[in-house]
Amino acid sequence: MAPGSNAHGGPASWRKRLVVAAGLVVGMFAMSGCSADEVMRFGWPEGVTPEAREMTNLWSWSVVAALAMGVLVWALTFWTITFHRKKADSPDFPRQTAYNVPLELLYTAVPFLIIAVLFYFTVIVQTKVEKLEDNPAVTVDVTAFQWNWRFAYREITENGKDGGTPIKLERPNPYGQQPDLKKLNEEAAKEKAETGEIEHQPERGPNHGRFQEIRDYLKFSTVEVQGSSAEIPVLVLPTGARIEFVLASADVVHSFYVPQFAFKRDVMPNPKENHSQNRFQITEIERDGDFVGRCAEMCGDYHSMMNFEIRAVSPEKFTQYIKARQGGKDNASALESIGESPVSTSTAPFDTRRTGRTASTVEGAN
Repeated sequence: MAPGSNAHGGPASWRKRLVVAAGLVVGMFAMSGCSADEVMRFGWPEGVTPEAREMTNLWSWSVVAALAMGVLVWALTFWTITFHRKKADSPDFPRQTAYNVPLELLYTAVPFLIIAVLFYFTVIVQTKVEKLEDNPAVTVDVTAFQWNWRFAYREITENGKDGGTPIKLERPNPYGQQPDLKKLNEEAAKEKAETGEIEHQPERGPNHGRFQEIRDYLKFSTVEVQGSSAEIPVLVLPTGARIEFVLASADVVHSFYVPQFAFKRDVMPNPKENHSQNRFQITEIERDGDFVGRCAEMCGDYHSMMNFEIRAVSPEKFTQYIKARQGGKDNASALESIGESPVSTSTAPFDTRRTGRTASTVEGAN
């Protein structure tokens, strides 16, 4: 028999097995219909913003690096198991210890090098993702509450594009303002000094002097979208323009998450007092479409039902939509006026009764 052609496990046999295994792996991906792009995303959804693509690339190559390191470790492990075990036909037990100082130094240095490289690229991507620029085309105040969302357009540009003339849409907070307790105490002290008594004692709230019903940090607008148990809130945004989101909660901690943005940020009550960064921006939404958003922080009984939809349209359609809303149309009518579905198409409302869920015609809605 020729060298290398041992039918009982020689090198030729092992090469054949490796070729067959590789063919099976390639065939598996081919039959699953996965494109190379889908495989390289490792389960991440297709991003629709530059920031999402940056984060997906970081994730993908981090997984590739982890897989490469894993293959190396497993290869060394199996090499040791295969070639450094006691042979059945040999009375000698293989030596179990060996020293190679250069190799051991390399083993020590390589993990630190890998960490340094991952840290460098993480900082680069994080800096891009968290960058805040002045004068975005659209600024949206996002208010989360149990168990839905309210979106208020604080400021937009007249043409829905970057660099346009800004238009302010903010209106006063209807929840009122926190009383100025310091001023009231000074007036009470002055009143007592003059009359010997206090006719109106300043009232202090139970939450460190604040009243629970006061939500003076929340923002409101003349153009708003608010969801209910029967309606998913649809937030209309222009493509190709920088958009800023300002997050605040009216009650407990929530989390703003849009899978196609590959981004999630907690939504806190009293953001300033909680020292939370409640602003983030996206450079642009790169294509028209509807993208489901969710609350990604357990916030109570109906947390799983707390969905919303982002409807990305052209700047021209966005401008028409805003004008329709300013003209008195509700959200559904304004969407219909620009040729869009008046209701969400990426998710559907849930039945809030405990007897069961509402049947949905939206494929994959949850």
